Amino acid sequence: MSNKKANIELTKEEAIVLFEFLGRFNETEDSNKFEDQAEERVLWDIECILEKELSEPFRADYQEIVK
Repeated sequence: MSNKKANIELTKEEAIVLFEFLGRFNETEDSNKFEDQAEERVLWDIECILEKELSEPFRADYQEIVK
């Protein structure tokens, strides 16, 4: 497996929306939505990366920010 990286640039707003979506998506227990656990792992990893980059999810007004 290669250690090469692929970079994706998102605006702050796009990152917040993606983080919110992934949080909801990753909470569902439907194992049929993935063909392989690697797909699920990638989405968990992206959610974790965004969580490290964003301060907004930890703010009291986060739900208002998402809207």
